[in-house]
This record gives sequence, C-alpha cells and structure tokens, in this order.
Amino acid sequence: MSRATIPDPVAAGVAAGWKTLDGATLPDLELRADVVIVGSGAGGGMAAEQLAAAGLDVLLLEEGGLYSSRDFRLLEAKAYPELYQESACRKTADKGISILQGKAVGGSTVVNWTSSFRTPPDTLSWWRERHRLGGVSEEAMRPWFEQAEARLGVADWLPDPNPNNAALARGCEALGIAHKRIRRNVRGCWNLGYCGMGCPTNAKQSMLVTTIPAALEHGARLISRARVDRLRANAGRTRLEGLEGRFLAADGVGETGRRFKVTAAQVVLAAGAIGSPAILLRSGLIDPGGHTGARTFLHPVLLSAALMPEPVEPFNGAPQTVYSDYFMHEHALDGPLGYKLEVPPIHPLLASITFPGFGAAQSALLRRLPHLHATLALLRDGFHTESRGGQVRLRGDGSPELDYPLNEVVWEGARRAWLSMAEIQFAAGARQVLTVHEQAGLARSWSEARTMIAGLALKPLLAKVVSAHVMGGLAMSGDAESGVVDEWGRHWQLGNLTVVDGSVFPSSVGANPQLSVYAFALRSVAALLQRMRGAGG
Repeated sequence: MSRATIPDPVAAGVAAGWKTLDGATLPDLELRADVVIVGSGAGGGMAAEQLAAAGLDVLLLEEGGLYSSRDFRLLEAKAYPELYQESACRKTADKGISILQGKAVGGSTVVNWTSSFRTPPDTLSWWRERHRLGGVSEEAMRPWFEQAEARLGVADWLPDPNPNNAALARGCEALGIAHKRIRRNVRGCWNLGYCGMGCPTNAKQSMLVTTIPAALEHGARLISRARVDRLRANAGRTRLEGLEGRFLAADGVGETGRRFKVTAAQVVLAAGAIGSPAILLRSGLIDPGGHTGARTFLHPVLLSAALMPEPVEPFNGAPQTVYSDYFMHEHALDGPLGYKLEVPPIHPLLASITFPGFGAAQSALLRRLPHLHATLALLRDGFHTESRGGQVRLRGDGSPELDYPLNEVVWEGARRAWLSMAEIQFAAGARQVLTVHEQAGLARSWSEARTMIAGLALKPLLAKVVSAHVMGGLAMSGDAESGVVDEWGRHWQLGNLTVVDGSVFPSSVGANPQLSVYAFALRSVAALLQRMRGAGG
C-alpha cells in the first residue's frame, strides 16, 4: 500500500458530517452540553468515547489543531510547531528541564513513541498505603488495563529491535543485566521510526484515530483551537456551572479575539498535568490544602550518547522496543532514585538542541548520526522524602509554568544513571561515549568515562535534562485535606468536576504513563456515569 492509498479516517469523518469546528474560524459562541471535556489526549479521548456512547451530549474542547495522517510529513520543522506545546520548546522555570508535550486533537498520544506499560505493582502499593487509595490494587486495576489494551491494540512487538534498541539489549546481556521488550499500541505498524511527528499510516492507536472518531460517530461535538481560561463555580464553590475561554488563530499561537462560554452539568478536566492545574489556578479554585499544582513530577531524563562501529540509524525503526528495570530495584522504593533505561530515536533538530557543544564540534558529531546511539534513564521521582517534584504556577499573562528544582537527590541519581549507561554502551561495543552534559567530551574507554562523569558539575543547563512524562499536580488522596481529587478523579470540593489525566497521580508512575492514564480514565468515567445515572450527578 502506498501512502497515497492510506485511508484517512479523520478526513473521511469530517466529510461525512462529524460535528467538528475550528475555533480559528468561529464567532463568539455560547454552548450547552451534558458534559464538557477539556483536552483530547489520553484521558479526554477515553472519556469522550465512553460518555458519548452512553448517549450523553458531549462537547470536547482542544486548544491544539485538528490534523490527520495526510498532515504528518515526517518533518521536524513542520511537526513541532503544529503538534507540541510551545513548539517542543517548553521548559521549567529555570530552563533546566526541557518538556515535550503534545498540543493537537489527540494530545500527546499523537506524538508519543507508543511505549505501553501498566502501572508497576510497587507504585500501586505505595499509592494504596501512603496515599490511602484503597481501590487501586493490582487486581482491582487489571480489568481497566485489559480494557484499554484491547481497545488500543497494546501487544508485544514481535519484529526484531532496530539496531539502536539492539545496542541496549546487547550491552545489558554482556553485563548480565536483565532487560525486556516493550509492548506498543500499534496495528499494522510500518516500522518507520518517526512516531514523534505523527503517524502517517494511522498505525499508532492514538486518540486521533480511535476514541475520538468513535465519540464523534456517537454525536459528540469537537472544537479545536479552543483554549479554556477559567471554570465558573456557583456561589458556594460546591459545583461548576460551566467554563469560558478564547479561540486561537490558525497558527495556534495568536488569538482571534473571539470567545466562548459553555454551560454543562458535568466538567471533565483532561488538559494534562500542567494544563489542568493551570485552569484551576486561573479560576481561583484552589483546594483548601493548597495542593493544586503542587507535587508535579517529570521522570527527569538523563542521556548518554555513543558512537558505534556499525551504523545504527537511530532515526529508523520502532523508536522504543527494549528496556531495563534493573536499576529500579537496586534500592528501596523511597531510597535513592531508581531509573528505567530505554532508547530514544534521534532526529537532527532535537539532537542539535539537546546534545552538548556548538558550531563545528557539534556539527562533526551530527555528521556521524547514522552511527550515533543514545540511551536514556527515567528517574523515578516522588517517592524519596526529598523528591517533592515541582509546582505549576501562572506567569503574568496567565500561561502556566512549572518550577521544578533539581536538588541533590536528583543529581545523585543522575550521576549513577550516567555511569550505568556508559558502562552498558561500552559493553555493547561503543567506540566512544558522550555523557550529555556541556562539560563532557567523548570518552574512549569505560575507565575514562567513569573519571569524566565523576568530575561533572551537577548544575541546570550544564547537565541536559529532558522529560516527556508530566504527572501530578491534582493528586488523588484518601481525604480532602491530603489532595485534590478522590481515587475516582472526582474533585473533593467541586462535585461535578472529574479529572482524568496524569495530574491525578500522587507520584510519578515509574514507567511511561500513557497506559496508566488510559486505565485510570476508564475507571473514573465509569464511576462518573454511575453517579449521573444514580443521583443525577
């Protein structure tokens, strides 16, 4: 099948009469719905399908644009401004961490690398015991994971790993370090390797091609380029009456000057773990305990590059298929930060702003891109007593910003992770290893790398830290004093507000979080439907 003959379900649905509107073209609007959903990513997409299938009048709002497979051209310069928050340049307040988050209909599910992990059992146990979330046992969550996996094609990846991932497996095997294969949410994958720029073949089972089309087929309405400014509460601040916001221009940055208001019986917040807290903060709806926006976690990611003797072409093939959790279990869950090892794809634009060096030195490195491999380490934050995450705040214009201090607990984990990755890369046959830090150079042996890493200054901007996993900020808790929502995602004070994105997690997950968001969203929406059918919401 050629690209020209690939069906485009989004374009076909719009042509067939789906109720989709582009905010860039709309006048001022006042709307009503049974349920309004803010955000169309993993949580919002799941919620939209379930609620629309139940016969409810569902309105789905998304600040990004509506794109489809015909728009995905495997071009970084096109994809990042269209599909990512702040053109893939979102950073923490001190610029110390770069954050990749989606901004389009389908959210981050459109641009993620399809890695699908259930919430680790030790994380669920921690949440039950430390945050008194009694209903989130491994057994209780199993049917929700199974439902999500069946809906989205989560399955073992059977083809051999690409050479980039095979290098991690080879190094682990040489050192006796356990490693496994990553499950992926794909159907009929072409194995292209450009998942982060949108899937041009519709193989990735993102919300864009699964739950959102299903919701629209059930009569849901979708407005893209619609940014929610604030939620409107009643006088007693016990319920929401609706929300209001503004329409964005076609570039996704400017504004049209037009606004919208929505009145709804139920509000579902799914704008992501930075966006959802920001909406509540702009609305002046901060919980009595002051937890709104607090304890936001990132799985801070450290990187180690390596030049391999053979071509690995890190831009080709399924991006992530091999992982190791060996270093997650070296210490107690609340001890020194554990880390998960995975492999990222490498594409020139993001590589140029992430890898150390400038000018001729970096150019020389990127000319060897076909031989360049990288390993990443996801630090599991939020369990150690000194790992408190960050705080979502508002800038003067009301836009959100995450303040995430990099403290000694994180830096200690970073140094251990760099050492682990370098040793594995040399064991895999690397000729040179480059710790992704501005003071690092190419090390030609494990002993040289060990000495170099020991001497690196642990400071923001020198050490390159990135993240694609934002969690927390509206944490689930066992009581109204300890968090923002209950274990079903229902806001403790605002009875008709349900949160279904990664902001509800009281710590990081300890694994790529998309499948966790899917499962918890399904669980929360089932509880919401039960409430609506029972006591009228």
